[in-house]
Amino acid sequence: MGWQVVWNNFDYFLWGAWPNGPLGGLAMSILLSIGGIFGAFWLGLGAGLMRLSKRLWIAWPAIVYIEVVRGIPLLLVIFWFYFLSPVLFGAPLPEAQSALISFIIFTSAYVAEIVRAGVLSLPKGQMEAARGSGLSQVQAMSFVILPQALRNMIPSFVNQFVSLIKDTSLAAIIGVNELLRTGQQVMNRDYVTTEIFVTIAVMYFIVCYALTEASRMLERQMSRYQARR
Repeated sequence: MGWQVVWNNFDYFLWGAWPNGPLGGLAMSILLSIGGIFGAFWLGLGAGLMRLSKRLWIAWPAIVYIEVVRGIPLLLVIFWFYFLSPVLFGAPLPEAQSALISFIIFTSAYVAEIVRAGVLSLPKGQMEAARGSGLSQVQAMSFVILPQALRNMIPSFVNQFVSLIKDTSLAAIIGVNELLRTGQQVMNRDYVTTEIFVTIAVMYFIVCYALTEASRMLERQMSRYQARR
């Protein structure tokens, strides 16, 4: 009986009521993850480079932002944006949009540390050689340092993406119809628990395992590339 309920609602677990209704389920979780990691990459890149600056008035705002965000739970960030958005914007944000902003703000702090570690992992002579060739600080960072550092950061970015996919389950607390909430809806309607939660766990595992394997493949390819150099 329980597994039949799972099978009858399997398409709902995958994409919610779409195309006849709102998108949900696993598709919503992946969409939030993609949007979150894309936005967090650019915000985290800027924050990471700011933290590397030798000018304190540039570095300190980034340091405060990174340390504060990394020191609080993601759930608290989600609550902040959901309940404070009417005060900040004059109207409440949609649940999915509020969750997406929270994921970007939270994840970007960790991306910033990945960027900082990636840049610092390169030999200091790289920057000196680039500056000696006539490039400015910005040009040297843009055309010499970052292209090399970003290749080293790819596995860490993938791991952060995997973590964000699992973190999207927290969006259920404010009513976002992602994978966990779709399971709760089916469970409340059909009174099936174990089979539904096992199905949700397996779906999360398949997606995260695939991305983890992709990260391992990238690491092996990069190791072979560096060994050939």
